[in-house]
Amino acid sequence: MAAPAAASSSKLVLLDFWVSPFGQRCRIALAEKNLPYEYSEQELLGAKSDLLVCSNPIHKKVPVLLHGGNDRAIFESLIILEYLDDAFPNHTPRLLPSTDNPYARARARFWADYVDKKVYPVGTKLWKLKKGEAEHVAVRGELVEALQTLDGELGERRFFGEGDEFGFVDVAMVPLMPWVYGFARYGDFSVEEVCPRVAAWARRCMERESVAKSLRSPEEVYDFIGLLRRYYGIDK
Repeated sequence: MAAPAAASSSKLVLLDFWVSPFGQRCRIALAEKNLPYEYSEQELLGAKSDLLVCSNPIHKKVPVLLHGGNDRAIFESLIILEYLDDAFPNHTPRLLPSTDNPYARARARFWADYVDKKVYPVGTKLWKLKKGEAEHVAVRGELVEALQTLDGELGERRFFGEGDEFGFVDVAMVPLMPWVYGFARYGDFSVEEVCPRVAAWARRCMERESVAKSLRSPEEVYDFIGLLRRYYGIDK
């Protein structure tokens, strides 16, 4: 069955920000599927572009995927990943398991949602706190628990995807790993000690060209977190 004409011929434009792990998800997926696209870097800490505000008027944030014009915008990174599967069915690999396996698809969606709710927002809360604050210990514990849960879910598999294949959950989680190393520095814990299997998995993921070319280093992310702390007045 041929891919829909619009999907195969319409231009793809990704509105993104260089260090956004959510935008990096989209970049990895587009690379995995070998889909050409135009990259549009956006300003997030200053005045946002008219294109971003008009394309995503609800949240006014990246990533946004434009497919066939500025009036055809898809936003929220996990939704974009699913859209790429649906719009380009002949561009392998598929990120979600086959529609013949609804249980595996549901589990993949669950774990990607878990990552979104338990890793980035908790880690962000952690770096916004100062060490010694009462809440710091509790938030640190919440993040460590989430990472250990993911470590247990991964187990001895090479990847989170069905059949040990690189898939939806891997694409969702791996861009967060440079941030996790930054969070760990603010939480005074070792990623390798807290979640050794996830740490090894992240190194395997970095062997993929799609991942290596999309992610920034943990040091760059840590420096960016420092910039954010100054921007928000946490550090002077």
